[in-house]
Amino acid sequence: MNYDYLIVGAGLFGSVFAYEAKKAGKKVLVIDRRSHIAGNVYTEAVNGINVHKYGAHIFHTSNKKIWDYVNQFAEFNNYVNSPLASYKDELYNLPFNMNTFSKLWNIKTPKQAKEMIASQIADLNITEPKNLEEQALSLVGKDIYIKLVKGYTEKQWGKSCTELPAFIIKRLPVRFTYDNNYFNDPYQGIPKGGYTAIVEKLLDGIEVKVNTEFKDFMSTTSDGFDKIVYTGMIDEYFDYKLGELSYRSLRFETELIEGEDNYQGNAVVNYTEREVPYTRIIEHKHFEFGKQPDTVITREYPADWKKGDEPYYPVNNDATAELYASYKALADKEGNVIFGGRLGQYKYFDMDKVIEEALNLAEIELV
Repeated sequence: MNYDYLIVGAGLFGSVFAYEAKKAGKKVLVIDRRSHIAGNVYTEAVNGINVHKYGAHIFHTSNKKIWDYVNQFAEFNNYVNSPLASYKDELYNLPFNMNTFSKLWNIKTPKQAKEMIASQIADLNITEPKNLEEQALSLVGKDIYIKLVKGYTEKQWGKSCTELPAFIIKRLPVRFTYDNNYFNDPYQGIPKGGYTAIVEKLLDGIEVKVNTEFKDFMSTTSDGFDKIVYTGMIDEYFDYKLGELSYRSLRFETELIEGEDNYQGNAVVNYTEREVPYTRIIEHKHFEFGKQPDTVITREYPADWKKGDEPYYPVNNDATAELYASYKALADKEGNVIFGGRLGQYKYFDMDKVIEEALNLAEIELV
């Protein structure tokens, strides 16, 4: 059989492109190495709770076109992301705002908060930050850095802040209002019924094969494909022949707690001490204001990536930028292969940006 497109990866990028291709009358086959569709936004029901299998995913965007697009496939609730930070026995609101500063310093007004931060920055005399620690200190002072930035960042990256480059933190959002809404985007929420239902609708009527490795499939199939849309790791596609790009991985420890209806009172609580091995605990029912008698929590542990692990975050620095550019040059010569998405383009995308990238590709390809 001949297909117009083989789409490798049933995550958001691949599924949106597949939907648009089918709508344009193209014959499409989607494959995925995992046992399910929806990629990292996959949600599964546990005791009536939609569990975010691969970490918290809160949809947010400033792009009304993208908001209207996803609302074709799901009704979104009015969830607002307002995480908490736990440091030792203290709880603070995120992002850094007047609720945070009031708790930190027992103050009330924005003027007092600004003066406190400015005085701490001035005392440090940092003119040219040499590393992430100095950069963060020069932006928010020592109290916020020590309690809310340092430990969390070191766990995320697996390195001391003094070993990390300053450019990783270009800015730290500081709000001088009593506002715990993490995102500034006007459109935000969680799809009722979970993200998997959205991808199921995107892929409705499209042939999908899960538990299918791309290279194994290509070595055995007799089907033909005019083009391939590849959303996997670009370095893996080329058998790492120029070397491995750098990634961070994650490990999830999920627990069903029967008979307890509310474990932590919030969907996301970050743990900012270096000594606590996980970065956050997610309580999934709070994403959809659940009233179930049980609850499900997930502890999230950052991890070094090695070949065979799941790559979650590209590690962008000068060395990886140069290596990716070399792989991109190889990719441009492939002719009938299009590389897309977070791993194919070696770039971190929020969900709305992934959808936007897929739609942009569809506009170019499906004319």
